[in-house]
Amino acid sequence: MKSFLKAIITTAAIISMQATAAKPQLDVDLSVNNSGSGDVNATLTITNNGNGQQKLLGWYIDLDEEHIFNVKRDGVEVDFYGPHYKRHAPVEKDFIKLKSGESLTKTFELSGLYDMSETGSYEISYDVKSLHLYANKGQQKKAERLTSAPVTLWIDGIAAKGTANKGKPGGGGSSDCIDGTCFTGRCSNSQKTEIISALDAADQITNNSVAYLNSHSANNTSARYNTWFGAATSSRYNTAVANFNAIDDAIDNKPLEFDCSCKKTYFAFVYPAQPYKVYLCKAFWSANEFGTDSRAGTIVHELSHFNAIAGTDDVVYGQSGAQSLANSDPDQALNNADSHEYFAENTPNQN
Repeated sequence: MKSFLKAIITTAAIISMQATAAKPQLDVDLSVNNSGSGDVNATLTITNNGNGQQKLLGWYIDLDEEHIFNVKRDGVEVDFYGPHYKRHAPVEKDFIKLKSGESLTKTFELSGLYDMSETGSYEISYDVKSLHLYANKGQQKKAERLTSAPVTLWIDGIAAKGTANKGKPGGGGSSDCIDGTCFTGRCSNSQKTEIISALDAADQITNNSVAYLNSHSANNTSARYNTWFGAATSSRYNTAVANFNAIDDAIDNKPLEFDCSCKKTYFAFVYPAQPYKVYLCKAFWSANEFGTDSRAGTIVHELSHFNAIAGTDDVVYGQSGAQSLANSDPDQALNNADSHEYFAENTPNQN
């Protein structure tokens, strides 16, 4: 199938649930339209086919908020150019309510946020796994999955559109540097001072994390490791070691850049395919330098997102969610940015 032909393929899949409480009966329909004009659009419809109201986290139906599609080319996952955020754990207002029989539909332009520059067979699915999917009582103890069956289509290669400009939410301003750390987005002098101090704090907690991992092993973990990363195997432990060594190397040796133009209520965000620029948002400036959800931890969290460092995702937010994830899915804990942050912050202190 050539890209100049219009291909609309529609699939549907009913999600499988793990919770023992009343299960959300949500149907997911996905259609993908390659118009031949250089755009690949996906239309997502989620329908509540249960008897009662369901609450679905709004982040997971917004491509500008979360990485919600799985896109592969010839079986290999392609780069995602969208943002990864550091947020607080979700609260009631973050959820969307769906009445019984009600649907929501959204259309996304995928080719601007996923690398479709090479010709090949592409497989696209909506795929979210998180403790935070639903607000219904008793349904956040295990990671739930909301997914569609994959849609497959041929794409003759679409030039990346605007990816070099990703990560410029406004503000602009020229860049200046202090001792190798650079600033954009009109950072004030006081903000620059605070960033330098926070970066030093991030270096301290990362060095401490590396020291811990070097002094333990997969056969000799402790409460600190098990709380945030779960049961250890040699492979998992080696992943933790590699991730923190890469974070430490980035802080010590990479050209870090901080942008102060973000006006969102979040802590920070990055574009994972574009190291090493971190966008600092409102919650960062009100956070403590050390401790839980700190400025130091936020920097560790965001650096872990870069594909060139650890390539983590945001499976869950908050300490409670991270602890539950470590117990239920240690592999996903090692893919979760907040888990790395909380291991590094080590609050409450654990040996």
